[in-house]
Amino acid sequence: MPAVTVENPLTLPRVAAPADAVARPVLAVTTAPSGFEGEGFPVRRAFAGINYRHLDPFIMMDQMGEVEYAPGEPKGTPWHPHRGFETVTYIIDGVFDHQDSNGGGGTITNGDTQWMTAGSGLLHIEAPPEQLVMSGGLFHGLQLWVNLPAKDKMMAPRYQDIRGGQVQLLTSPDGGALLRVIAGELDGHEGPGITHTPITMIHATLAPGAEITLPWREDFNGLAYVLAGRGAVGAERRPIHLGQTAVFGAGSSLTVRADEKQDSHTPDLEVALLGGLPIREPMAHYGPFVMNTREELMQAFEDFQKGRLGTVPAVHGMTEKGPRD
Repeated sequence: MPAVTVENPLTLPRVAAPADAVARPVLAVTTAPSGFEGEGFPVRRAFAGINYRHLDPFIMMDQMGEVEYAPGEPKGTPWHPHRGFETVTYIIDGVFDHQDSNGGGGTITNGDTQWMTAGSGLLHIEAPPEQLVMSGGLFHGLQLWVNLPAKDKMMAPRYQDIRGGQVQLLTSPDGGALLRVIAGELDGHEGPGITHTPITMIHATLAPGAEITLPWREDFNGLAYVLAGRGAVGAERRPIHLGQTAVFGAGSSLTVRADEKQDSHTPDLEVALLGGLPIREPMAHYGPFVMNTREELMQAFEDFQKGRLGTVPAVHGMTEKGPRD
């Protein structure tokens, strides 16, 4: 169960699309392939197979876990570089340590989000804390990559630590859904995340049989990724389940519904809802670098190889690793 919850959603502000809103059709439902990241933690590649014109300004998203680690099993990533975009790491359950070559970072746990604007570049590491490695335990989260426009790609790196208690909590008119607004705005309610590229990021929990129809900016794209459970999307009620992404077409509202019966280990439907203003600029993406041209991409690799993106703090006694795939 997600760490950030409330006893009675009906105490929260309620949101719903107006009656004259234009429903967004479902253009596609894709299934995320499973794989491993970093030193071997399991992920689902949420956006695999989706045309970038439907994703822009988002680049990729991994669902990390959900996994119950035995003692000694928790894993993270080695040191790796980033340039030209933002990484958003949202921990639904569990704990993760972050550090970068600029001295930024910290520990995020149980509903916290770490928003790292890589900008001109840095080295970064993500790892479970020693106590989690020793004890094992539940780990579940998301990492989302958000593109930066050309004018911001070489800005100074920046961190935002967003604690679970800071997110804006909302509900549907009947109280059947809990909406956690992490970044952006929904029906006039602002999330705490500060974005360079206008986006909305929401984690929604829908009780069995519950339905939400939310107002959605017409100039944003619309995506829904199922973290757990099963349900349907769009006015046409297209089926969707764990590990699948729905791509919405044009309109001013989007609809998600939870099935009446959920899996035994998943009491509710858990969905990440994403929308963003497309940047519509050329993109050159390879590994940990997201630039506008091939020449800028080659420059990023050269800068990394020559140590211009920073050095690993000596206190860790680590050496630099290769770029993240």
